[in-house]
Amino acid sequence: MKIILDAMGGDYAPLSPLEGAARAVKELGVEVMLCGDEKLIRETAAEKNIPMNGISVLHTTEVITMEDQPTDVVKAKKNCSMALGLEALKNGEGDAFVSAGNSGALLVGATMIPRRIKGIKRAAMAPILPTATGHAILMDGGANVECRPEMLEQFGIMGSIYMEKVMQISTPRVALINNGAEECKGRELEQEAYVLMKDADINFIGNIEGREIPAGIADVLVTDGFTGNIVLKLYEGMGKFFASKMKELFSGVGKLGGLFMMDKLSNFKDTFDYKKVGGAVLLGIAKPVIKAHGSSDGEAFFHAIRQAKNCADGRVCETITEALAARKAAEQSEE
Repeated sequence: MKIILDAMGGDYAPLSPLEGAARAVKELGVEVMLCGDEKLIRETAAEKNIPMNGISVLHTTEVITMEDQPTDVVKAKKNCSMALGLEALKNGEGDAFVSAGNSGALLVGATMIPRRIKGIKRAAMAPILPTATGHAILMDGGANVECRPEMLEQFGIMGSIYMEKVMQISTPRVALINNGAEECKGRELEQEAYVLMKDADINFIGNIEGREIPAGIADVLVTDGFTGNIVLKLYEGMGKFFASKMKELFSGVGKLGGLFMMDKLSNFKDTFDYKKVGGAVLLGIAKPVIKAHGSSDGEAFFHAIRQAKNCADGRVCETITEALAARKAAEQSEE
């Protein structure tokens, strides 16, 4: 399997992508195609003694920055590492694509180059959140500020498939984020989406309030991108807040007790660490695309590559395509 990696995306490019790629080749048995300035990539690898075994380079002359407009990836900077990497994915030169670059540009590029799965209204940015029972996928984490009810229904279907195929959860529980548990709660969007999701071929458990999310009573959390991004950023902020407060609380328990508690604290902190998860998958795109965190280090890139490999191994995109085709066929037969 070959993973295509944007070597120029992120705060520490190309060093961190190189470190993640080398580890992935060694531990995951994948090949990696790095997209970026070949001279800079090879010089960095030589300087840091990073082996290039199993790593190829697709030379590119441009880079999408955080200041660029999202549409620049398909207009002003068609030869950037992100655009040419997505082109390589589209052409079958790799099985999945990973980038820590400009989120808006990645969404536009993925939508315009490998394109959305036929029948999908909008692709969703789907980060993974830690919960008391494991993990939950957030659909949508910020790609679509305004949504229609049928989009939320599709988010539920796609998230359910991902959690089953990649996270190995049988019959994932799908919930709609709302301001109350009753079916009549929420805006017109949530009320209409509730009706659609109730009849969809998923394990829909109804509405979930924000305070219930960390408890892990749902595996798939469905909402519009505006609400989802607030949930995501609040989650990240509270994780850092709790970790710092717990460190303060246990800083005076003595050397032996401190060592014991710091180990526990480290494990707790790890559950909120994006580096251990990988990134946010763009669900609804015809081929696997992973958005890694902008500040990803080598470890984070390694896990993003692992996540991309799991998406390809689990045939997530193909299963979503098949599910939509089967649903369309069933609807036509009923007419």
